[in-house]
Amino acid sequence: MNTEKTNKILVVDDESDIVEFISYNLKKEGFEVATASNGKEAIDVAKVEKPDLILLDVMMPEMDGMETCVELRRIDALKNTFITFLTARGEDYSQIAGFDAGADDYIVKPVKPRVLVSRIKAMLRRSNAEEENSNSTEVGGLRIDRDRYIVVKDGNEMTLPKKEFELLALLISSPGKVFNREKILTSVWGEDVVVGDRTIDVHIRKLREKIGESYIKTIKGVGYKFEA
Repeated sequence: MNTEKTNKILVVDDESDIVEFISYNLKKEGFEVATASNGKEAIDVAKVEKPDLILLDVMMPEMDGMETCVELRRIDALKNTFITFLTARGEDYSQIAGFDAGADDYIVKPVKPRVLVSRIKAMLRRSNAEEENSNSTEVGGLRIDRDRYIVVKDGNEMTLPKKEFELLALLISSPGKVFNREKILTSVWGEDVVVGDRTIDVHIRKLREKIGESYIKTIKGVGYKFEA
């Protein structure tokens, strides 16, 4: 038995049959599963369990998925945790709003077990690959520490949401190089994750708010580049 390779998933949904269905299929694939029936409970459980990935329903009473995601992203111990929204077709849900709240991906209900498991494994594989290739890069007074998953600017440390960190790490890996949108989407979100083109713009905007406007340049009609 190799417990080190057992990833933990937190399933959050106010519909018990959905929680049971998803939990059953994840356990079949060897995942460890924790559950919660609402946003507030999810936060409490996540603090204790520290899951590798959280499947979070969007429409829930008391505290909806968006609010819950924002609160989860404020917890330092969960900074490397993937958050994937579960959303029903026809719900009043904006993909951009979800990524803006700090989500990494979204899956449409009704959930197909094979698709769900495939998406989860793809995200966790990328996470493991990032850990194996972690190091530190410093350019123009900005340092990316992949071992500690932090950014240091002018001696001040800051913790970014996972996708913002990955996007910045990609751009800073080759200063002056223009990364087109396709390359950014593939490198940061992966080929198995379908996201809208505006997703990149949202993350770039948030990065600029945190590290300053001067580092990331927009190349109209092409993509973005990092300049010191």
